[in-house]
Amino acid sequence: MKFTDGYWLRSENVNASYATQAFTVEKIPHGMRIACPERPIRSRADALDITVLYIDFVSAGYNDIAMTVTHFAGYDTKEPRFNLSITPENAAVDINEHEAVMQTGDMTVKVNRDNFEIRFEAGGKLLTGASLRNIGYMRVNKEPAKLRMDSHYFYQNYDPYMLTELSVKPGETVYGFGERFTPFVKNGQTVNIWNEDGGTSSDISYKNIPFYISSEGYGVFADHTGQVSYEVCSEKVEYIGCSVPGEQIRLHIMYGKTPAEIIKVYTALTGRPALPPAWSFGLWLSTSFKPKYDEDTVSKMICGMEERHIPFRVFHFDCYWLRALHWCDFNWDPEAFSDVRGMLERYHRRGIKLCCWVNPYVAEDTEMFREGAKKGFFLMRADGKGVKQIDNWQPGLAIVDFTNPEAASWYAGKIKGLLDIGIDAIKTDFGERIPIDVKYHDGSDPIAMHNYYTYLYNKTVFTTIEKERGTGQAVLFARSATAGGQKFPVHWGGDCSASYSSMAETLHAGLSFMMSGFSFWSHDISGFESTATPDLYKRWAQFGLLSTHSRLHGADTYRVPWIFDEEAVDVVRFFSELKNTMMPYYYKLAIEAHITGVPVMRPMPFEFPGDRTCQYLDLQYMLGSSILVAPIFNDQSLAEFYLPDIDELNAEDKLSEGGKFDRPEPTKWIGLIDHEVLSGGRWYKKKYSYMNLPLFVKEGSLLAFGAHKDIPDYDYADGVTLKLYLPVCDHTTECQIPDLEGNIITTVTARRKQDEVIFHQEGSESLKNACYEVIMDNGNSFNGKLSDDKDTIVLLKA
Repeated sequence: MKFTDGYWLRSENVNASYATQAFTVEKIPHGMRIACPERPIRSRADALDITVLYIDFVSAGYNDIAMTVTHFAGYDTKEPRFNLSITPENAAVDINEHEAVMQTGDMTVKVNRDNFEIRFEAGGKLLTGASLRNIGYMRVNKEPAKLRMDSHYFYQNYDPYMLTELSVKPGETVYGFGERFTPFVKNGQTVNIWNEDGGTSSDISYKNIPFYISSEGYGVFADHTGQVSYEVCSEKVEYIGCSVPGEQIRLHIMYGKTPAEIIKVYTALTGRPALPPAWSFGLWLSTSFKPKYDEDTVSKMICGMEERHIPFRVFHFDCYWLRALHWCDFNWDPEAFSDVRGMLERYHRRGIKLCCWVNPYVAEDTEMFREGAKKGFFLMRADGKGVKQIDNWQPGLAIVDFTNPEAASWYAGKIKGLLDIGIDAIKTDFGERIPIDVKYHDGSDPIAMHNYYTYLYNKTVFTTIEKERGTGQAVLFARSATAGGQKFPVHWGGDCSASYSSMAETLHAGLSFMMSGFSFWSHDISGFESTATPDLYKRWAQFGLLSTHSRLHGADTYRVPWIFDEEAVDVVRFFSELKNTMMPYYYKLAIEAHITGVPVMRPMPFEFPGDRTCQYLDLQYMLGSSILVAPIFNDQSLAEFYLPDIDELNAEDKLSEGGKFDRPEPTKWIGLIDHEVLSGGRWYKKKYSYMNLPLFVKEGSLLAFGAHKDIPDYDYADGVTLKLYLPVCDHTTECQIPDLEGNIITTVTARRKQDEVIFHQEGSESLKNACYEVIMDNGNSFNGKLSDDKDTIVLLKA
């Protein structure tokens, strides 16, 4: 939200009171409090008729400083609050007449009392800060024309906003704010944290997260469930402005040497993702949205996949498992499905997991609506005239009020009913179209609840599945989210279109999402709206099957590959099989995400923060730290991608005697599919077949490939192949093998010494029938097997 008219002037309908002086400073538990008047107080008379902002700096956790700016402390908006894990660290506070300093963890906040300035530092380096006219209380006049006539009227008829502006350095780049379809680097953008259902081609987002990461080693979280507005180097190009309605603004400034460390701090505060079941990483096949389907149609789709030997693990029933005009009353359409329980049992016997679509809205002409209305389970009209109903989506729909514990339990019972007959996963659609002219059971502010509603909705469904199926077996396919929603995976990217532009928008939105504390993400392969060309379908299938979760789903047509062409069948089969064999790697990364919050799919500046070229890259990403993926975004089969030079990034810039930089050879990368070796530190432009794309493994990586290509969930330790790519002399690398319960059961290390490579394993379980392979940069490879009773093998280069 902008409060100025250019750099010098305020908007004519705004009256601002900025913090201008650190008048008093006192110690408080785990921090300090500063009284900041709107003008310097130099005499007793100056302390009269004045606005004062109170700024608290307290430790909220390791390398997490909470900054709270308050005007009227008695102001209560009934705002729901995020469920945060506050774990204060010791804070050392030193106060003198010129400066107040608080040190906690690796962070220091300094307040200059002579010339009002706030500096957040780490390791003696400025992270960000604020000074005069950067922290303010903004009175926004409701009737601008009255401003010039009656200033007294102005002060009695305004909307209050709190504003902070944190400094940005030259060259600094900003990421995050949730799943946003605008450019990946957010500098220059206005970002409004307000969930809406608006597709994937605008600045509207399904998943707004009030958190961002800077390339300068810090992140900022706004602890507000409602509206938050950011001006990211837009209103003032040297600052990121953050404003909220009301009398208080709460920020967390977090530090980390790397983006991964910042995400660890952020998810320690807001929550780490649950570990999805391994089966959920397999391909999902959907009925799609609008095509007519019944049990016969579903069976034909399943048979078609089986006959063509295309591995898939989950079948999804979209909206029309329900009767038209009856969404979502949880009653199967009897004309399409006469024996639901029997049908689901038959599909289970074929090894298929099953998913159903739901939303939190209930159409009027249903028994569920009548029951919910009678018991007070829906959002109510603000004017007190009964249930809030609208005709958008379904006729006369009502919205479940999850602040009512009985209503949440009632809805959970409906979910349990689906689980009882054999459904394994739930697609929790919508949750963004939440009106604000309503009353909640618990009295929550409806504006603040608009974004937070999705948290309660998805939590209710996720915890119900977890209760019924057990920890590690719960999975959603959710569209909306807010901060903390990462605890209830998985999320998908919404209603994209069948075009390369939309495919690109989808990717950089997903990368923004990963920069916002989320770890598991999917999207509709080939686009939801319209039907893709065969070319686009095959390229998007590659990308989709190299995401954490993969789904074939659309609006108007089925998305089975054979309706596109026979080569599409081959492409989907190949990449589905490849993903299944890579599951030891995927699931190890999933466990890491569950424990630390570090995402599986990593934006390039996340994994290579020291590489300036990577700062703006939004059309490629890393799977973990070893594999680079660069999808193809054109119908010419032409890929453009950048390979980093890790050695150069890590090397000290020391001059040799000859006056040149003494650097090692550039990092080498090898194609996972074709074994082509390329050097890092440069761009490439190459053509690829539909059976290939830029999928490169970093030198020195040790990857585990499982023995099964037909399913994603199996014993990863049995028949595993350990591949060491481009081994580096005197370098030790390791690979962890997980089980399906989320435990690391075996760790394998590999070390190259001249012409030999030594593999060693240790852990609670030994690998069974394991194979070892070393792939060299000349295209040659050599391999061997380790007997089950041995833990070390030495392979000699031929």
